[in-house]
Amino acid sequence: MSNWDDLRFFAALARVGSLSAAARVLQTDHTTVARRIAALEARLGVKLFDRLPRGYALTDEGAALTVRLGAVEEAVLAFERQAGGAGQAIRGVVRLGAPPAFASQWLMPRLAPLLDRHPGLVLDLSVANAISNLSRREVDLSLRLYRPEDKGLVARHVGRLTYGLYGRRDYVARGDDWRYIGYDGELSDVPQQRWLRELAGATGVGLMTNDLSAMLAALRAGMGVAAVPHVLAGGEDLVCLRDGPEAARDLWLVVHPDMRRSPRVRAVMDALVEATAPLRAG
Repeated sequence: MSNWDDLRFFAALARVGSLSAAARVLQTDHTTVARRIAALEARLGVKLFDRLPRGYALTDEGAALTVRLGAVEEAVLAFERQAGGAGQAIRGVVRLGAPPAFASQWLMPRLAPLLDRHPGLVLDLSVANAISNLSRREVDLSLRLYRPEDKGLVARHVGRLTYGLYGRRDYVARGDDWRYIGYDGELSDVPQQRWLRELAGATGVGLMTNDLSAMLAALRAGMGVAAVPHVLAGGEDLVCLRDGPEAARDLWLVVHPDMRRSPRVRAVMDALVEATAPLRAG
């Protein structure tokens, strides 16, 4: 039978359904994934996937194997999580997931003291709109804008992001015939976007993006008005036109229970709680 590394490639491709997506998960290239899957099928003498124009689909034999593989994979991941939580020194890698613009523009400067205190600690920041999987150790802990439904995770409320309608000072001074800048795609129904649509009314949204950093750049370029967090809209160039309490988002610190016993993860958790204290004021 194949070793666990072979099964990792199979499990990743079975979950995501394409070579390129599996390669990103495994941090390799798509040709390596294709080669490992072909080699695994040859060794087993079984076709595990149908190669389709839009990706890879499990055959009946492949689907049957995933049922058995699930229990094996979870046992290995549980072992890794527990082993990762056992070390006592504040050193090693901690993988942190966080919303992109919030992480880069607000959070990172506030975590500098953490790395100064623990020079052996390596912080691996993963920023994406998609949520990283804690059970599979894609990250060790994450900051999220909603409370997770998974009862197997530990969640702590660490703050609240409040929003306002902002525009560049000289842009809004020209009158109130504003262009509204909002989210598209999977972010089109978040609370701040619903509030923005109410404000825009029949005017509608004239500029859309899936990235808050791009939205802030558009604001500062005088391209319109947008609903953005107060903490990211600092500076003299932007002015708050209206406060939006109905657009507020709660911020949660989420960790797998096996990992919160790790001293290095605990150190990062404590630093995050300290860093987000201003978001709990009032």
